[in-house]
Amino acid sequence: MKKYISKFHYLTQNLPNRSHADQAHIACGAGANWIQYRCLTKTDPELIAEINEVAAICDDWGATLILANHYHLLDRVDAQGVHIEDFDADLVSIRKHIGDDKTLGTSATNIESLLRVQATGVIDYCGYGPFAHTDTKPNDKPLLGFQGYRELQKHPVEIPVIAVGGVQLTDVEPLLETGVYGIAVSAAVNLAPNPATALRQFYKKIY
Repeated sequence: MKKYISKFHYLTQNLPNRSHADQAHIACGAGANWIQYRCLTKTDPELIAEINEVAAICDDWGATLILANHYHLLDRVDAQGVHIEDFDADLVSIRKHIGDDKTLGTSATNIESLLRVQATGVIDYCGYGPFAHTDTKPNDKPLLGFQGYRELQKHPVEIPVIAVGGVQLTDVEPLLETGVYGIAVSAAVNLAPNPATALRQFYKKIY
C-alpha cells in the first residue's frame, strides 16, 4: 500500500523551555504537515498523554503524526505511523504488529543498509544520514555530505529517501539537487531564535 510521504519531516525534541506539544503547535502553525514525535525519556503513561496532546494538534491542522520508535503504543494513541531508529529491528515483525494501514519508516546510514531495509518490502520511506554533524542524535557513523546522496543515483533505490542529520537552511537546495526525496530537520528549527520563521523558511525552499 503506497502512502503519502511528505518532503519535509519536522522532528520534536526534548527542550528545557518548550514541550513537545508546544513544538508541534508552532510547527503546524508555520506550515509543517509531517510531525515526528521524538521523545525517548518518558514512561508509557507519560508518553501516551503527551502523544495524544500532540495528536490533537496535528488533527486540528491536518498534519501527519509519526512516532519515533514507540510502535507498541500505536493502538493507544492517534498517530499515523512510526519511525524505527534501531538498525537491528525486525521490520517485518513490526509491520505485522502495526498493520498495513500505518506508515513505517526507518533509518539507514549507508547504501548497503538502505538497500537491505528496502528489500524487506515493508518500509514506506527511509531517513538517510547523518548528512552533517548533529548533536540531536549523536552517532559514530560517517557523515554522508552531498556526495553521499548523489551516490544513491547509482543504485536501485525505489523508496523515498529523507536526508537527515545536521541539515541547515543553506543545505536544502543542494541536497534536493542530488535527487533525494525530502529533508528532515529538528535542531535547525527548534534551536532557532524564532522557530516558526525558521520552519517557514525550510518549507518554502522544499516546496
